[in-house]
Amino acid sequence: METLIRHASQVCTALVGAAAAMVAMAAAGAPAAPSPVQTQVHALDGHRVTLDVYLAVGPLRGAAILSHGFTRSRRTLAGHAQALADAGVLALTPDLPCTFDFRCNARALAALVGSLRAGGTFGAPVERVVLVGFSAGGLSSLLAADTPGVVGFVGLDPFDRTMSGETERLGLVAAGRLRTEALLLRAPPSRCNAEAVAAPWGTVLPALWRDELIAGASHCDFESPTDWMCRLACGETDPARQQRVRQGLLDAAARWLR
Repeated sequence: METLIRHASQVCTALVGAAAAMVAMAAAGAPAAPSPVQTQVHALDGHRVTLDVYLAVGPLRGAAILSHGFTRSRRTLAGHAQALADAGVLALTPDLPCTFDFRCNARALAALVGSLRAGGTFGAPVERVVLVGFSAGGLSSLLAADTPGVVGFVGLDPFDRTMSGETERLGLVAAGRLRTEALLLRAPPSRCNAEAVAAPWGTVLPALWRDELIAGASHCDFESPTDWMCRLACGETDPARQQRVRQGLLDAAARWLR
């Protein structure tokens, strides 16, 4: 009986040891866990701005600021921000402070770029920053893309408009003057991108890297995550099209944040 008990104890010890070894091996081979999201509030150009901070996984390559569309929020770009963070990019998603004042939003984005370059607020100084903007956030980001330290601009199915009292489209004029390299990822004309109103940017951007029209894309394919409200107003999403958008962002990070 004692021999049987001793044998059973040895078997249990061996099984526990094997299980521990398997757990250790799995942990060693698993990818790094996503960094926790930090929600912060900062004063930017006289506005209190709430933003989410996605810390870079591994060595820091640079930073990206992702700006949401009209009536949307920072949470609609969380998936893109996390993907960039997983690729070594410090990603920030602010709630833009000025609903339909694109110049106001651009000043806030420029102030945020300045904070990144100065260091302290978000850790060590960051010299290279990419601005990413969806829809109306694309126009605000474009207007801020000449800020010192900005090395690239990504427009995700961006929007443009002529402001009251002006005769030319705000983004088209800014695009023609921008010397920062740019990537445009666009959907075909629809009511949600104002019939591709920003498509002419691709003809005037002096440092255009790529202008990619994603066939069949809806406006919502460029958010991550999107929601039922966007799909109801602007059309269904498709995983393959969403992956093309995501890959475009990662390509931009690889090009501009080395």
